[in-house]
Amino acid sequence: MKLRSLLFVPGDRPDRVQTAAGCGADALILDLEDSVAIEAKDAARREVAAALRQGPRPLPYLVRVNPLNSPFLNDDLAALQGSSPDGIVLPKAEGSASINELLRRMQARGLSCQVLPIATETAASVFRLGEYATCASHLLGLTWGAEDLCAAIGAESPRDADQRLTAPFEMVRSLALFAAHAAAVPAIDTIFPAIRDLTGLATHARRAAHDGFTGMMAIHPLQVATINAAFIPSAALLERSRRIVAAFASHPGAGVLQIDGAMVDAPHLKQAQRILLRAADEESPPPP
Repeated sequence: MKLRSLLFVPGDRPDRVQTAAGCGADALILDLEDSVAIEAKDAARREVAAALRQGPRPLPYLVRVNPLNSPFLNDDLAALQGSSPDGIVLPKAEGSASINELLRRMQARGLSCQVLPIATETAASVFRLGEYATCASHLLGLTWGAEDLCAAIGAESPRDADQRLTAPFEMVRSLALFAAHAAAVPAIDTIFPAIRDLTGLATHARRAAHDGFTGMMAIHPLQVATINAAFIPSAALLERSRRIVAAFASHPGAGVLQIDGAMVDAPHLKQAQRILLRAADEESPPPP
């Protein structure tokens, strides 16, 4: 499953699902948690279940349920019985124990799909990031969240005036990135909350791709095209990657070569190969 752009859709707004499905996102996240008021959760569960049962889906539909320690999760899972979501997004996850407990509850309801944990929304969760490698086969990927963590530790904001993450949240972002790669699952960057600031979003998304994230969350359809563009390797990067791969293919015994006046070796070759694979994946048609 390609997870370059994942768009949140409030579960109690069925009118938005069809529109969102056509905006170019790689997956929709039908939300039963933060975007749905308590009094609307029952209606949201019915709408999400109905959306999941409406025949062939144009793209994967994931469902963000409520946290493990909430009084709402069991009702969320009960509403999803027989609807076969493409994945479950677990907020406020705290390591492998959270994944195993969710899987136990899902199994009791006959639900079988992978999980995308939002892995940094509590202070304790930051210290459990290394555990996801032990349950990687059950994961769609790994993402992180700044807003709930900000509230959990009493920070004023996770971002400064120009929307850059402050130092504590940059550290958590980096740890989440490494945790995803340690588990060999897609690393999904968090949301960019300034919906109308597409220039700022483009900068943030390009930086995410540069740093090693493979996708990003979106909270509005307007953000999707900008996110998608950021994760497509540039023509210059592709050309350099091709030259590195070709150079090593022409010199199979070489450990180090020179490209454009710079020394390149095995790590550069590996990175070039990954970039070319990512580009090939972008060009391949989606499965029917």
